[in-house]
Amino acid sequence: MMDPIDLQLIAAVQEGLPIASRPYALIAEQLSLAESEVINRLSKLKQQGLIKRLGVIVKHRRLGYQSNAMVVFNIPDALVNQMGLRISQFHFINLCYQRPRHGEQWPYNLFCMIHGKSREKVLQQLSYLIEHCALEDYAHDILFSRRCFKQRGALYFPRESAFNQENPA
Repeated sequence: MMDPIDLQLIAAVQEGLPIASRPYALIAEQLSLAESEVINRLSKLKQQGLIKRLGVIVKHRRLGYQSNAMVVFNIPDALVNQMGLRISQFHFINLCYQRPRHGEQWPYNLFCMIHGKSREKVLQQLSYLIEHCALEDYAHDILFSRRCFKQRGALYFPRESAFNQENPA
């Protein structure tokens, strides 16, 4: 059984933090808590695995990054963690994560996202990445986005429901 205050806190942050110099202070005021308690509770929820992560959702297209590509690599399993850490250090890599392969039709196990202002820029960055990480010998594919989907974090419940629950399940 979750603490009702934690449910209210999850509801308050699930759609994003307020744009303010001290967003946790605004949330604390809304919930009649101290700012430090909001921060501590969020940290505890994350440690418990009840919140997977807190992060920024950047709407790249609005910032002029019109060419977006998921690059997939087939990296030997023994090297995938090391290579993922290395790739993720490049400033133009937005995401880098491992996924299971799916047979011969989809042999890729390492995925990374590159956002660029043009297709040519993304291809230049990919070439630079391949050269500087010695990825020339590994099969890869580049999948350019054709459209933009709604970008948002996870919603656990409608915001109003958490604030009105007297006996949460």
